[in-house]
Amino acid sequence: VQLQASGGGLVQARGSLRLSCAAYGLTFRSYNMGWIRQAPGKEREFVSVISWGGGGVSNYADSVKGRFTISKDNAKNTVYLQMNSLKPEDTAVYYCAAAIKLQDIMAVNMAGNYWGQGTQVTVSS
Repeated sequence: VQLQASGGGLVQARGSLRLSCAAYGLTFRSYNMGWIRQAPGKEREFVSVISWGGGGVSNYADSVKGRFTISKDNAKNTVYLQMNSLKPEDTAVYYCAAAIKLQDIMAVNMAGNYWGQGTQVTVSS
């Protein structure tokens, strides 16, 4: 299984970025997909998740609600994270995650689940 994240970069505050994560080697429709991030010197934290069923029910960390939008394209085995109104505190490495249990992504419990390699997002003030 491979999760390839892309789309990170350097952006000014209030700018936008769109992250993508292409999944290979897993049955994409059977997995909850999400994003977790880790800022320098901090613990990994949940950002967003989209469920495999129910038409793709999404959930967000309070810190990104109203600014970030998660979506997926089952035909392309790809999950996206549209990030608007970026803030310097959003600076982190963003990891794509795939898990059978949606709660695992929300709890950042990735034992037995799948991670991508991460993509750096840097927001300047």
